[in-house]
Amino acid sequence: MGKMWAGRTSGKTDKIADDFNSSIRFDSRMYRQDITGSMAHAAMLGSRGIISKEDADTLIDGLQMVLDDIESGALAVDMTCEDIHMFVEQELTNRLGDVGKKLHTARSRNDQVALDIRMYLREEIDTIEALTKDVLEALCDQADTHKASIMPGYTHLQRAQPITFGHHLMAYAMMLLRDLDRLADCRKRMNQSPIGCCALAGTTYDTDREMEAKSLQFDGICLNSLDGVSDRDFCVELMSAISILMMHMSRLSEEIILWSSWEFRFVELSDAYTTGSSIMPQKKNSDMAELIRGKTGRVYGDLMGLLTTLKGLPLAYNKDMQEDKEGVFDAVDTVKMCLQVLAPMIATMTVHTENMKRAAQQGFINATDLADYLVKKGLPFRSAYKISGQLVAKCIQDHTVLEELPLHVYKAYSDLFDEDLYEEIALETCVSKRISQGGTSVPSVEAQIAYVRKELTV
Repeated sequence: MGKMWAGRTSGKTDKIADDFNSSIRFDSRMYRQDITGSMAHAAMLGSRGIISKEDADTLIDGLQMVLDDIESGALAVDMTCEDIHMFVEQELTNRLGDVGKKLHTARSRNDQVALDIRMYLREEIDTIEALTKDVLEALCDQADTHKASIMPGYTHLQRAQPITFGHHLMAYAMMLLRDLDRLADCRKRMNQSPIGCCALAGTTYDTDREMEAKSLQFDGICLNSLDGVSDRDFCVELMSAISILMMHMSRLSEEIILWSSWEFRFVELSDAYTTGSSIMPQKKNSDMAELIRGKTGRVYGDLMGLLTTLKGLPLAYNKDMQEDKEGVFDAVDTVKMCLQVLAPMIATMTVHTENMKRAAQQGFINATDLADYLVKKGLPFRSAYKISGQLVAKCIQDHTVLEELPLHVYKAYSDLFDEDLYEEIALETCVSKRISQGGTSVPSVEAQIAYVRKELTV
């Protein structure tokens, strides 16, 4: 097969070198963007009189037929071609003859591939945003159901203060909202058209880059032709945003894994999102959550790989930049897969509220409220803190909890204790008193849920 770039050389390369140089095995997924971009380019060439209007229409019709044939299955992408751009142009030329050869006027593969990947990733961001919203909906639904379900809140993985399960889930909802903001910002910077930058220096033809950009729904054009063909910031930025999103999903997955264990028994995942053991019949493994946690490192690796590839490249285009696609495609595919699993996994998990509450009681996480009780009665905080700690030690010694310790035991430590202390240190009271914005009280959690749901409709 002849090379489209044959001329200065014979176009003949070693078979191994040919395979090494080829990118069609992974860039063929951009066929629709490549053809759509070429149709806009042909329309621009015709409108500026660079080619005849008749030839432009012929090119557009021919490109549409190629697209239709690929999508119907009538035309298979030829994997012996160097890349998707060469395949489309070659197929068009085979069908249209010399008219097909006019398509590449006033552009280069350098700006063409930069255009295709921006268009492709722009659509992928929209998909990732939609999938992230599905996870947010699942979090809000579970949080609403369990806005009053008491659990221990942790610091250093030690039981610290009582919170509600709904409050805990909404912390992850806030993280994912920030992820949506990052994706939107990335999309905004990505949405500048490089087509017309050509190889690196622009073109001598009187093109209309703004027209071409507008027809492809870009917000504007890359204002420097060297930057337009060599910029891959948008890939790095997307992979960075995806990495942060994966990190958030990994943290949540880690907690789900812990909560699912017999040591916690806070939640139980649906059978649809767990597996069993080949030799231990009692086991129910949270493999999907573990895979999300594991695949996070894979996405980090994709990001670091591209950063390393780009760090030493001189302007403008270098063949090293072909390495952008496999990494960013893998990162995008991975995050989509994880989001698709996480949303229903959250939606279908069973929450064991009694186990959570008992863990909260046994953690003495109302000890701060016990100290506050004495402070309100006039005792200095440090003295109240000491008495509270002594009472916790007493409970541990007697295998009981603060709520069940008899009043006469309390009075042995301070005469300030009275019957009202039991209401004051009840976990429900401890939670309901956290009335500050963003806190764990039921009205606060309801406000957080309402806020997130409103953001999802914007």
